[in-house]
Amino acid sequence: MENIIYLELLRRNRHVWIGKNNDAEIDFVVQTPAGDTEYYQVAETLLGEEIRAREMKPLNNIKDHFPKYIITMDSGEYTDNGIRQINALDWLLTKGNSASSLPPSFINATTSHNK
Repeated sequence: MENIIYLELLRRNRHVWIGKNNDAEIDFVVQTPAGDTEYYQVAETLLGEEIRAREMKPLNNIKDHFPKYIITMDSGEYTDNGIRQINALDWLLTKGNSASSLPPSFINATTSHNK
């Protein structure tokens, strides 16, 4: 799934790097065409506490206020400590230039059918 997200970030005209924060890897550090920074983690799920802690740790250690996202196959949207979890399929189907362009009403409408 990381490869799909990486290729989509490139398609959306982003500059993409792999980041490292102390001993934790950040899947993608992204620079938008406007010069803003975004951080992305990609995981199949965040349903287990150990998985959630592992995926959130590198993003929680970043002290700036740029957007931070975790893209998963979990349904719905979840925000924790400013880190926004987004369903991968919803994110891939957005026409906007960033994850922040995905309106909450779209997320709620599309994921409510999966419950």
